[in-house]
Amino acid sequence: MASHLLRCPTRSSSWLTLGLLPKFKVVSPRDAPPVPKKVPFTVSAHGTSWQDPYHWMSNTADPDLSAYLRHENSYAEAFMADTLNLQRTLFSEMNSRMPTNISTPTERWGPWLYYQYIPEGKEYPVLCRKLATQTNGWAKSFLNNVIGEFGREKVLLDWNEIAEEYGYVHVGTCRVSPDHNFLAYTLDITGSERFMLQIKDLHSGCILPDLRVDGVVSLAWAQDGCTLFYTTTDENQRPYRVQCIKLGSDAVNDVPVFTESDPSFCVDITSTKDGKFITVNSNSRSLFPVALQVFVINATNPEEGLRRMNKRVPGVQYFLEHHYGFFYILTNAPLTDKELSVGDYYLARCQVDDVQLADWQNIILPGEDISIQDMDIFHGHLVLFLNNKGCSMICSINMPVDVNYKQMEIGDLSPWFFPLPSGLCKVVPCSNHDFMNFVYRVVVSSPVMPDIIIDYDMRQRVFSIVQQEEVLGVSGNSGSFSQTHDLNTNKLLDAQNDENKHAQITEVQRWKDFSDAYCCERKEVISHDGVEVPLTILYSREAWKKGLSPGLLQVYGAYGEVLDKAWCSDRLSLLDRGWVVAFADVRGGGGPDSSWHKCGSGLNKLNSIYDFVLCGKYLVNEGYVHEDQLGAIGFSAGGLLVGAAINMCPDMFRAAILKVPFLDICNTLLDPNLPLTLLDYEEFGNPRVQSQFESILSYSPYDNISQGSCHPSVLVTASFYDSRVGVWEAAKWVAKVRDSTCSSCSSGVILKTNMNGGHFGEGGRHGHCEETAYEYAFLMKVMGISCDTT
Repeated sequence: MASHLLRCPTRSSSWLTLGLLPKFKVVSPRDAPPVPKKVPFTVSAHGTSWQDPYHWMSNTADPDLSAYLRHENSYAEAFMADTLNLQRTLFSEMNSRMPTNISTPTERWGPWLYYQYIPEGKEYPVLCRKLATQTNGWAKSFLNNVIGEFGREKVLLDWNEIAEEYGYVHVGTCRVSPDHNFLAYTLDITGSERFMLQIKDLHSGCILPDLRVDGVVSLAWAQDGCTLFYTTTDENQRPYRVQCIKLGSDAVNDVPVFTESDPSFCVDITSTKDGKFITVNSNSRSLFPVALQVFVINATNPEEGLRRMNKRVPGVQYFLEHHYGFFYILTNAPLTDKELSVGDYYLARCQVDDVQLADWQNIILPGEDISIQDMDIFHGHLVLFLNNKGCSMICSINMPVDVNYKQMEIGDLSPWFFPLPSGLCKVVPCSNHDFMNFVYRVVVSSPVMPDIIIDYDMRQRVFSIVQQEEVLGVSGNSGSFSQTHDLNTNKLLDAQNDENKHAQITEVQRWKDFSDAYCCERKEVISHDGVEVPLTILYSREAWKKGLSPGLLQVYGAYGEVLDKAWCSDRLSLLDRGWVVAFADVRGGGGPDSSWHKCGSGLNKLNSIYDFVLCGKYLVNEGYVHEDQLGAIGFSAGGLLVGAAINMCPDMFRAAILKVPFLDICNTLLDPNLPLTLLDYEEFGNPRVQSQFESILSYSPYDNISQGSCHPSVLVTASFYDSRVGVWEAAKWVAKVRDSTCSSCSSGVILKTNMNGGHFGEGGRHGHCEETAYEYAFLMKVMGISCDTT
């Protein structure tokens, strides 16, 4: 196997010519980059003072800032002018791989089939429903005659109409009422992520006129179908209050239900799967440490008010579901009779009337090398999401669980482990709304496998592939390189372990992947302290050249979030040109358990940066990437790691892309008046504490730019109305890099600001292709890669 993985592809006339230019030498516009004004400003903390002449940029109302950003956009346009043909080529490739019609399979909930599709020529999805044809007897007659909608498609929400009216659309949360009469959703039309609550009558198609509330985050319906609970944000965009409205009365009043006064905690609400209860969760933003408090509301009689489950206990979390008079609780609360690893979760249960910790039964414990990540619950089955030594697993257990034993491990309960494709796959549950359903639907994907939607019949223990993402052609003119890859359809869905001997698979199930054309490897990189860091490496079996290929290393590494490595057809435009695309799962992001996050946050944040740097060096040292052709990309908090790594090892990267990056971390966290600052103290530390201030200052990208040094070319993107990462972070960093580093090098640092959108941009599916084509063209330009077709 090792010799096969390291074998170099044969030479081919279709091999793309890599023109390696002198390092950091790029063709820049004739005009010099913009030079913003400097305004003296002194920052002081813990007896240390320093100058920040670009502090004025944090005032977004200053007209000089808007003017400067527009000048930077003009400079970026001039810088990229010689790549327009390349951008068009890349966009055409990406666009040609997308099918004309994109839709989700229908999902039954009650008498309705819900689904989404993107109309031909449109950017955004449409949410629809139609009555299920299986409805029969009196129910079918009633729905057909009284409602008059049998078999007819009904549009519930059209993102395209909203985008055409306002120029921007971001739908945060959608919730259909239990009686299917109303749709409640949150809408952002500016990019500020200040979401407005709207409720639509699904019979009349009208928006209820007097129910628009600003700053809404999460939603939950009571069982009567007319009582809606929702959370609202404070001036710092922290969800802190639960309110309730009741439809159908002449005077609709917002009734406060719960308010979280501690500014370091956020409030979220959700319904149990059966709709019997609503949970109110007051939680810190970060995953560890945490002191979670949970309340429950009886959804059948919401006037009863809140009932608290337990007091806050530092480091302890609770996640609640309900099943016929019992609460099932996924928790990491300490056990009195068994030692668990830090961050390990187990499943407990108690009767609805006995929610105190002393009355819980600890019924399911994780087995050796297995951790419980999440759960879902249905009328007849419990679904557990597991992690086994870094590999995702899912199993179902018949409900109700036998209560004759106080504690059991998963293997004692005759679980059915869902068959999954072997290899590095990502598993995401679909909505699975229907509590009475015995079929569980998930989306499975990997870097070399387009998304598959799979239905697992938990009663019969069989599965079926419902749909797989269509990828058209997978061919195109990439410079002088042109090839069509055949999808490999010869692999069977395989069992994760021997427990699958219970599965009764009645027919061969096949899926399509690109593993014959593209290789995906998982490596363990030894970090500075001996910890093994997962690195996923993706490349074309034919186009990749050992020691010669350019590469792009992606990272996030914050908030315990797992780096997205799912299938993306746009990447083929790099892979087919010989690029390597790699993903560094550094500490601070998601891992086997919450300790992986803790070891890369707060005072341990430098671990994330060292992990990332050493992953980059591994790609070069092992010959995956040419030593002068390594690029990096980071989004938001991931941009912090890339910026810090450039300061630490400025010669390692030829180019970088920083998307809405968090670069001025020290100054931002020193200002408690900025949105989200207080919430980020748990993730990065509080600079008002001297030890934490010194740690943050030691890696802050803005504060550690080397004077007079060479600097890689960098594309920095920002959004003017970004409420998470201020537009000034990118602007200040670019200005300081230009002011501090080699002028020849820093002319290849460009800033592109969206003057209308927010943190997540504003484009639909075609807009995303345009954005990605621009980014890839930048990388190819500054790395000196020539393409015959451009």
